[in-house]
Amino acid sequence: MSDSQITLWGAGTSRTIRPIWTAEELGLRYKLKPIGPRTGETQTESYTLLNPKQKIPFLEDGSLQLSESVAISRYLVNRYGTTATIAPPASIEEQAKEDEWLSFIYGELDETSLYIIRRHDALAAIYGESATAIAAAKQYFQKQMAVADLHLRETQYLVNNKFGVADVFLTTCLVWAGSSGIDLSETLNSYLQRMLSREGYQAARAQNTQQT
Repeated sequence: MSDSQITLWGAGTSRTIRPIWTAEELGLRYKLKPIGPRTGETQTESYTLLNPKQKIPFLEDGSLQLSESVAISRYLVNRYGTTATIAPPASIEEQAKEDEWLSFIYGELDETSLYIIRRHDALAAIYGESATAIAAAKQYFQKQMAVADLHLRETQYLVNNKFGVADVFLTTCLVWAGSSGIDLSETLNSYLQRMLSREGYQAARAQNTQQT
């Protein structure tokens, strides 16, 4: 895309790597502004004018401005995806199944489990220490992951056995889980290693570690 106007804001987190990875899988040219959370960079006047939520990731594509990693990743696929990269959902039913997995991953794994662990561990100075909350969140994560484990015993990918946005989100949660000290099953470990070996992921990981 020689005429690409895509700018992605944000790097350094499990959430910022998601749209970066999606863009890499799609073969898109984009400019990365690797600002980080809790660095003051999201609170500047110029960034707040772009994104009043003062959060990352954030996308600019021409006149479109978009926040939230699910919305950004889905937009990139729907706008630029092809059968040679990541194809947009081929039917209402396929879209519904992808939405089901994305809602589950973001709601149950990311926000309800992994971010609770982060709040009371790495961010304990802000939210307070709580060994009880951490232990409960880890237990809840493993209970919820049993659903994905069972599904992935029968298929290579989450939706219609083809790589898609739901796999991007699940993989980032599995990496996050590993860094949080959560053990994964043999099925999930095998799936994770296949995802991490993708060229798109490796390129995104390198991008996501950039510093401003």
